[in-house]
Order: sequence, then C-alpha cells, then structure tokens
Amino acid sequence: MSDVPEVKPTVVTPVRAVIALCLLAPFVTMLWVGSYAKTDPTFIGIPFFYWYQMLWVLISTALTMTAYKLWQRDQRARKGGAGA
Repeated sequence: MSDVPEVKPTVVTPVRAVIALCLLAPFVTMLWVGSYAKTDPTFIGIPFFYWYQMLWVLISTALTMTAYKLWQRDQRARKGGAGA
C-alpha cells in the first residue's frame, strides 16, 4: 500500500455555487462600467461614479467574508464526512 492519499474528484455543490457567485459578483459588476458611468445621483456632493465604487468595496468585503465562511463550513463538512 502507498502512503499517498486518494484524490477525489471535485464536486460542484450548491454551497460551492454560492461561493462562486459571491466572488464573481463584484468582479462582473465593476467590469460593467456603463451601468455606473454617470454623475447623478450625487451623495453628499460625491458623484455617483465614485460613491458607487466605494459602496462596492464594502459589498465586496461582505461577500468575500461570506464566501470564506461558507468555504470553511464546506471543508469541515467534507473532512467530517470522510472519517465516518
């Protein structure tokens, strides 16, 4: 017998699909510049173009944190299920 652990194929689960969406949403949104390339509405005197991007910094942080927590939970579940 070999000491090399058996490599299992990657399985796409609903949790992993949510993780992918959490990580892709900010990327896709910021690439779609035409949706936010305008000055109105302003927020406390800041044009929309700038405050919208700053808002996405906060949203991206929350989505990345959510994806990380989901990934941790998924990994714990996989390791727990492998030992049973």
